[in-house]
Amino acid sequence: MSDLPGSDALLDQLSLTELARSAARLQPELVSLRRELHQEPELGLDLPRTRDRLLAALEGLPLDLTLGTGLTSITAVLRGGRPGPAVLLRADMDALPVQENLPLPYASTIPGAMHACGHDLHMAALVGATRLLAERRAELAGDVVLMFQPGEEGAGGAQLMVDEGVLEAAGKPVVAGYALHVAAALLPNGLIATRPGPVLAASDALHVTLRGRGGHGSSPHSALDPVPALCEAVLALQTMVTRRIDVFDPVVLTIGTLSAGTAANVIPDEARFSATIRSFSPHARELVHREALRVVHGIAAAHGLEAVAELEPGYPVTVNDPVEAEFAAALAARLVGPERYVEMPQPVAGSEDFGVLSAIVPTAYLMLGATPTDGRDPYTAPYNHSPEAEFDDGVLADGAALLAGLALGRLARG
Repeated sequence: MSDLPGSDALLDQLSLTELARSAARLQPELVSLRRELHQEPELGLDLPRTRDRLLAALEGLPLDLTLGTGLTSITAVLRGGRPGPAVLLRADMDALPVQENLPLPYASTIPGAMHACGHDLHMAALVGATRLLAERRAELAGDVVLMFQPGEEGAGGAQLMVDEGVLEAAGKPVVAGYALHVAAALLPNGLIATRPGPVLAASDALHVTLRGRGGHGSSPHSALDPVPALCEAVLALQTMVTRRIDVFDPVVLTIGTLSAGTAANVIPDEARFSATIRSFSPHARELVHREALRVVHGIAAAHGLEAVAELEPGYPVTVNDPVEAEFAAALAARLVGPERYVEMPQPVAGSEDFGVLSAIVPTAYLMLGATPTDGRDPYTAPYNHSPEAEFDDGVLADGAALLAGLALGRLARG
């Protein structure tokens, strides 16, 4: 990791040690907020209790607040004491439809809902960052847009907030955006990681129905059986990935559902399957879409069947701007120490809608290890989205200081 020109002076100017100390003083308050949020998770785009709790946590701060109309989002603008550009900090708010399986004193009280991805920590960390920035308002050479976003888990909340004007909330377009995501496993506690370029995959779904003609299982010659064609298509798609896609610009295609038939001796009229597709560049995304449809329709034609194949677009690739990623890496290493910063060797195949922002403005997306420090192995601990996923909220002060530092540092760059 090389430093940006002049970054030594910038980061000295930020007094990162003092920022970290201020964040540490907020730690008990942030833990309390996080655990309150954890107990009452909400799903999707409509999160009224979560929004109200966040508004209470932000009360009294010098913020221009705007509430979403198509979703229960919060956009808050902190005006700096000096003129300059605007930057954005984002936290996602929604939980997952997962039944929590942890004996925590602050476990979810909502049946079938759980903050299994750590968004409760993200919200608390951004509230902490807002408090830190408000204390340093006179130092801010510009404005900070705080983006509290519902609907990250598949509901497309980022695009809705963009449509409602979050990127222009300060009265001028933001010049950079940052987001932080905690990890319940894989990344040891307290480590911060990022990388330039693709950091998270694009995610799309393929839904296929093969239609033939049903009949008796004893007489397949008098029917048009979609089941063998379905099996052939599943295998052919796996072969297609290895033969049509560049290994250095990879994709993942995984069949998640299969369905056909009602009885052992009945040839069904239809057979269906669905797949998730992950890709790491616009080129690979377009190519795998085109090739998957070609394979499915070709196999259906060979069997005399009709194929209905639909691609359901998901989230785009999340791409870290090289300059912003390098700046974020340098700041993180100075904030927590170089031994606690690691560069991600490759992107993560998970997906999220911060990629909507990264396609519009330069962004950096960072990971923060929150594996509990109770002796468990971070490489075998339950990961995000598991009913047993557990996050150590002892990392909240670091998360708040990192987000605040990114805003302060980026505005100081002008």
